[in-house]
Amino acid sequence: MKKALLFLCILLIAQSFSSIAATVDSIDIASGAMGKTYKAAVVLPASYVKNKAAYPVLYLLHGGVGHFRDWLTSTPDKMLVKNLADQYNLIIVMPEGETFGWYLNSRLDKTNQFETYISEEVISKIDNTYRTVKNNKGRVITGLSMGGHGSLYLSTRHPNLFAAAGSMSGALDLKIANWKIPAEFITRVSTGFEKLLGRDTLTTLYFDNSVVNMADKMKTNNLPLIIDIGVDDFLIEPNRELHRRLVYNRTPHDYTERPGGHTWDYWENALPYHVAFFYKILKANGVVVP
Repeated sequence: MKKALLFLCILLIAQSFSSIAATVDSIDIASGAMGKTYKAAVVLPASYVKNKAAYPVLYLLHGGVGHFRDWLTSTPDKMLVKNLADQYNLIIVMPEGETFGWYLNSRLDKTNQFETYISEEVISKIDNTYRTVKNNKGRVITGLSMGGHGSLYLSTRHPNLFAAAGSMSGALDLKIANWKIPAEFITRVSTGFEKLLGRDTLTTLYFDNSVVNMADKMKTNNLPLIIDIGVDDFLIEPNRELHRRLVYNRTPHDYTERPGGHTWDYWENALPYHVAFFYKILKANGVVVP
């Protein structure tokens, strides 16, 4: 009898905790620009079902060899994103960017139009499906590696959509000659870039699509920026170069180098700093949910 009561108590406690935890939706988001439908993961804080408030949204982008569920399945702490959604009463959206899609519109590959997909089709779908703050005061964006480039790229080219942006271990220069990567990885990355931008890395396609060359536009936009990189990361030099350019043109930004490399341990540690940074901005904008 005592064992049965103990088991019942444990079950009730587990149910009570699950009822107050964030939940994950998997939704289909069609792309007219690419003629495809991709999935996205949407984390809703537990408080979402309890009120009628409009929620701010964090768009969280994956890396070059990943997909939309990476932030839920690859971090050492599988509850990381859910816990942050609950802690800050934030909707967190993880859209698909495909393998080496780079969150840009390719002139050469019409099946790769991820700038249009994220900036128009994904945001529209999320705003029409959930109770969101439907303007830039309530949207922020960040990501890792390719997603770090993507978040700065999209926010710089579409400053009307976001209140702030970030990058973790961002691949901020599309000329891989400026990366410190193993020879066997160079071929794979080069092939992906050739498909989107062509073989000649000296063309304006590479220059114009590289975030490292957008420092002046970032100054004009004046969006709050947070950028971090591990000191052992093979992408550290492009990050340092963007930082130098932003310092030179006096663009305010938060830049940090921490111990670590291009790993999920590093990104798990970095994401809470980004969310805390964003929360201050969302609070100043008057869009946080108490």
